[in-house]
Amino acid sequence: MTYGMRQSKLFTKTRKEIPADEVSKNAELLIRGGFIHKEMAGVYTYLPLGLKVLKKIENIIREEMNAIGGQEMIMTALQKKEVWEKNGRWSDDVVDVWFKTKLKDNTELGLGFTHDEQLVNLLTEYISSYNDLPIYPYQIQTKFRNELRAKSGIMRGREFVMKDLYSFDKTEEDQDRFYEEIKKAYMKVYTRCGIGHRTYITFASGGTFSQYSHEFQTLADAGEDNIYVAEDKGIAINEEVLNDKVLKELGIDRKDLVLKKSVEVGNIFKQGTKYTDPFGMAFTDENGDKRSVYMGGYGIGVTRLMGTVVEVLSDDKGIIWPEEIAPFRVHLLSLGEDEIVLSEAKKVYETLLENGIEVFFDDRIGLSAGEKFADSDLIGIPYRAVVSARSMKEGGIEIKKRTEEKGQVISESELIELLKKDK
Repeated sequence: MTYGMRQSKLFTKTRKEIPADEVSKNAELLIRGGFIHKEMAGVYTYLPLGLKVLKKIENIIREEMNAIGGQEMIMTALQKKEVWEKNGRWSDDVVDVWFKTKLKDNTELGLGFTHDEQLVNLLTEYISSYNDLPIYPYQIQTKFRNELRAKSGIMRGREFVMKDLYSFDKTEEDQDRFYEEIKKAYMKVYTRCGIGHRTYITFASGGTFSQYSHEFQTLADAGEDNIYVAEDKGIAINEEVLNDKVLKELGIDRKDLVLKKSVEVGNIFKQGTKYTDPFGMAFTDENGDKRSVYMGGYGIGVTRLMGTVVEVLSDDKGIIWPEEIAPFRVHLLSLGEDEIVLSEAKKVYETLLENGIEVFFDDRIGLSAGEKFADSDLIGIPYRAVVSARSMKEGGIEIKKRTEEKGQVISESELIELLKKDK
């Protein structure tokens, strides 16, 4: 079912002022545009427009994870202490971002900051034979992290939405093959979200389980990370692993690297048997021998990705949403108080819906053309269609892209054709 909305019925409103306690561009624009509401530092409510964007990003991620064999599930936010004690990560000295609480009977619980241990504990009931592998479960779910600093809007939250996928393979070679598949799947996600051209697969520390892990870093002036980019090779290196040995292995000359600010929008790790062995997760192979299961972890901060898009795809007027994740396809504006104009705009609205085009209809009364244009630029929907006395006199509807300065007047049928063709 095609979704439309009348702006006059939307309970949220745009704001002219910048929130006094926000320093990040993504939060400023999203709050002013009516996408999110700040509850406290690092904690935001997603309002109707913001939720539409968030769900579209989630659906892109879901499609790409399903395409490589992912199986979606959802795990609990409440975590049992004893599960995390098996691997030593219940202690605040080891994990310093826990939110912890107690039941009425004083049983200690945590709020999930990730789900590695919980999932392994669950899957020990389902994995016993080589026929049970590989499996690639994932979820898109709210996480909780007691961050000391939360000043980057929705790019660093204490409560946030994350996609976490986990791979379980029979051999290290099988894990390596899947690892390469997920690299490609992640880049498809970022490309569809409009930032693929600014996002690098970045070499990072692999810990004790592999030579490298990989981060996905998007170039952004507001980024908290520093990466060194070999622009001619499309390779980036996190500053934490930049040394002569790494440069030699990658065939890169230090003088060819350029320092850039970036935001981490995803990470992937080979975890070996770090989590599976302590829980006794094993399988019987074709020869009847018992063997360990190889595990990997693969994360995308969904809300962080949304914030990053706003940081890098915006201008001095507002947000510029990429077409696949915009809350609507077109922002239809009715200008002036003329009943004939409003009636025509309503007809255009219904026609767009009938043709399967998502439309946000600014049917508000009592606002000037300048106010409506400013709101439209701030909200950042890819196309703006205007019905006014002037456009009707010229025989149609004025259409322009958010990134263009001037529009053109076209007929209703041409408008439908344009909006369908460009999908």
